[in-house]
Amino acid sequence: MTGTGEELQVHTEEVEVLAELFHQMADPTRLLLLMSMFSGEKCVCELAEKTDVSVSAVSHQLRSLRTARLVRSRKKGRHVFYRLDDDHVKDLVSKGLEHVRE
Repeated sequence: MTGTGEELQVHTEEVEVLAELFHQMADPTRLLLLMSMFSGEKCVCELAEKTDVSVSAVSHQLRSLRTARLVRSRKKGRHVFYRLDDDHVKDLVSKGLEHVRE
């Protein structure tokens, strides 16, 4: 990589994991779900309502996001609540949106 004059040292496995991370974030529905959790934890039904997507479709997308370590879940009774895995996820999406808006 250039820009600062230094080459970025990276392992092949890291590149593959990073590519998968961006692949998961490339879907508009998954991005909307991530942005819906910027303000905090939400249950699946809340996320479905906010994104105007069926509960089963939201659950399917959330499974992909959880597998990619972009969100975490917790179960309370018969409801499952999701939140961003950490602040890096919000930063990634926010930076991407900032780039698009420039």
